Parts: sequence; structure tokens; C-alpha cells
Amino acid sequence: MVGLLQLALETPRLQGKVALFTGRARGIGACMAKLFTKHGAKVVIADIRDEQGRAVCNDIELEHASYVHCDVTKELNVQNAVKTTISKHQKLAIMVKNAAIIDEAKPSIVDNETSEFEQVLSVNLTGPFLGTKHAVKVMIRERKGTIINVGSVSSSVGGAATHAYTSSKHGLVGLTKNVAAELGKFGIRVNCVSPYFIANVAAKDFFKLEDVGCSCSSIYSNLEGIYLQEEDVAQAALYLASNESKYISRHNLALDGGFSSINLSFGLFSKSK
Repeated sequence: MVGLLQLALETPRLQGKVALFTGRARGIGACMAKLFTKHGAKVVIADIRDEQGRAVCNDIELEHASYVHCDVTKELNVQNAVKTTISKHQKLAIMVKNAAIIDEAKPSIVDNETSEFEQVLSVNLTGPFLGTKHAVKVMIRERKGTIINVGSVSSSVGGAATHAYTSSKHGLVGLTKNVAAELGKFGIRVNCVSPYFIANVAAKDFFKLEDVGCSCSSIYSNLEGIYLQEEDVAQAALYLASNESKYISRHNLALDGGFSSINLSFGLFSKSK
């Protein structure tokens, strides 16, 4: 039994698979790409940050990773990213949609600009729609494939971020469920992974936090002494991409330490007690 467990741990979980990542040639996206290649996958990174994207590929090694410029709000760009992946590897088994932006924090909806709202939805929701549309053309022919959308704690609760960002992430879960309902007959799985606060550059900039302030986020978590890291999100995505989750589809995997299921200021288990 121990021998079988050791073999399972040593066997690459994505051996021979090809994964296309849209967005974030840094942070969570870069972390995912690196972990996927460690488990045997070939990856293609599609982003608008050309210099950062190529740097990630060089860090991984060009034998395992390549880069293509892609603005996820432009359908021809997305279509080209998929075609480039197929041209290079002749297949596409996994698509991870991680491109996202957030608008300036404005507590009053009266101060929110329509153009800013539409821009966030264009990247965070229309982008994943376009990625799914073109990736599944390949996957349907193969009658298998895995699509992973990267959501947020704002996919299931309100008040944690802006109106535009929260609306886009709620919509992403809806898109995940709807597409999963359609594509199951082709053997294609569609899931979402939704992380809580991670003290990376984007989060620090948005919440205007220093390193000390980031540690204070634990007061809103249900798990004491544990902080969510980019590697944790990458591991969750790896699970959803691997055969270990072969019967999981339309699921929103929340990595929030229980935050979205309990009001920590009220009730039997209140932290105020």
C-alpha cells in the first residue's frame, strides 16, 4: 500500500497534456504554469504583458513553455492563442482563464463610471467566455478536456470588492455552471477555483496595504495562523486539471478558509466572544 502511494506521489499528474493560460503572466498565473510543467504538462501563456510572459517561459525553460500575445477582450487574439497552441503542440487538454482586472475602489455606486464597469466585465467575464468558446472547438472533437476559471471570494459574497469586480466574478461562476451543463456530453469538465485574499502586488495596491496590514487579514478568516498563498491556488488548479478530479464538473472550489460560509462577528462561534 505504501509503495502504491509513493508511486502516485512521484508520477507526474499532467504527463503529456497541453495547457493554455490566459492572463496574468505573473502572480497566480505564473505559479500555476510552473507547477503544471513540473507535473509533465506543456504550457502556453497568453497575456498582454509580453516581457513578463516571456520571462516566465524562460524561467520554466522554453522546452516546456511558450508565450503568445493575447488581449482576452479581442476575439481574434483569443482565437489566435488557441490556434498557436494547436500549431505548436497539436492538442489542447486544459485551459485556465486567469485574466482579470479590478477598477478603482469607489464606495458609492453614484461615483462609478459606466465605462469602468464595462471594462472590468469585458476582461473578467467576456474574456473567459471567448476563451471557452474557442478552446472547446478543439476539445469537442477530442471528446475530452478541462476548463478552469479563476474566480474570487467575490464570486460568492458581496462587499469585499467593487461593484464591477464582484458582478464579474459572480457572473463567472454562472458561466462555469452553464457551460458545464452543455459540455458534459462531450466529456469536457468545467470548474472554477475561487481564492480569498492573497498578499500579492495586486491586492496590496488595491487595498493600499503594507506587509503589516496584510497580516491583519487573518481577522476575517476562519482559520487561525494560516495564510493563503499563490501556491495553494496553483495546487487547487492542478487537482481540477488532473484525473484525480475526473468526476468533478460545474464546481466552484472556494479557497477561503470558511470565510464565505460564516459571519465571524455574529453567532455561536463569533470571534468577538
